[in-house]
Amino acid sequence: MRNLFRPDGSQPEDFHLTRRAAAGMFFAGYALAALSAEAAPITTASDGLLIEGVLIPNGTAKPLPAYVARPKGRGRHPAIVVVNEIFGIHDYIKDICRRLAKLNYVAIAPDFFYRSGVDLPALTDIDKIRPIVGQASEAQVDGDVRATTAWLKARSFARPGAIGITGFCWGGAVVWRSAMVDPDIRAGVAWYGQLKSVIPRAGELKAPVLGLYGALDKGIPATDVEAMRAALTAAGKTGSAIRIYPDAGHGFHADYRDSYNEADAKDGWARLLAFFRANGVG
Repeated sequence: MRNLFRPDGSQPEDFHLTRRAAAGMFFAGYALAALSAEAAPITTASDGLLIEGVLIPNGTAKPLPAYVARPKGRGRHPAIVVVNEIFGIHDYIKDICRRLAKLNYVAIAPDFFYRSGVDLPALTDIDKIRPIVGQASEAQVDGDVRATTAWLKARSFARPGAIGITGFCWGGAVVWRSAMVDPDIRAGVAWYGQLKSVIPRAGELKAPVLGLYGALDKGIPATDVEAMRAALTAAGKTGSAIRIYPDAGHGFHADYRDSYNEADAKDGWARLLAFFRANGVG
């Protein structure tokens, strides 16, 4: 690993790691607490891509680790922040990044739970995961997102005015908040993120958000989804929208879980890409 700090202050290149070090930053495999034995996850090859682990300055003694996938070669590309579920950065999240990179995006997945020092994807007991996730406060996570977008803006391979964010489950709620508090976010796509805390804040949205929800989701009541729709309308946020899939439950995009719904996952992905393009992230 390269030296990460210098006596005269850290330089941008200090926050890139060797390929071997980058591989060691993140869990190799899928989240054990949710992996289905019958799953056949999508796997995206890394040919034509540059994969790296980076450390993002965020005002703390230990910078924010992040997984990055981007096209090789010169040029600036639109960027998307990928926000994980409660299971941290594992193969599903890394593959999402590679899928986006194949479509000419810079995709970055910050490890929002790194402060705990626990390899969340390796845990098999959900009851041990939840307390660790709960330690990541909204203010802390929102600050990490802002640090990530600031880092992207300073990179020669990213287009500063074309940054989006997408997130799954826990990460879906992060998307809604980020579109409220981070002026660098142009658009967001939230996959089945909790809504209770953001419904009263719909008027704070500074960037449009597309919410993708399953009607059979037992953890997010239909009343919450309808309340958010009404709040968006009342606030005049005509650029934001919510799509409900009648036959989908929670985690319908997660191709490593029993909850995966292939048809709705593909439809949601197509809508994600179209939404980003329509809002200047593409």
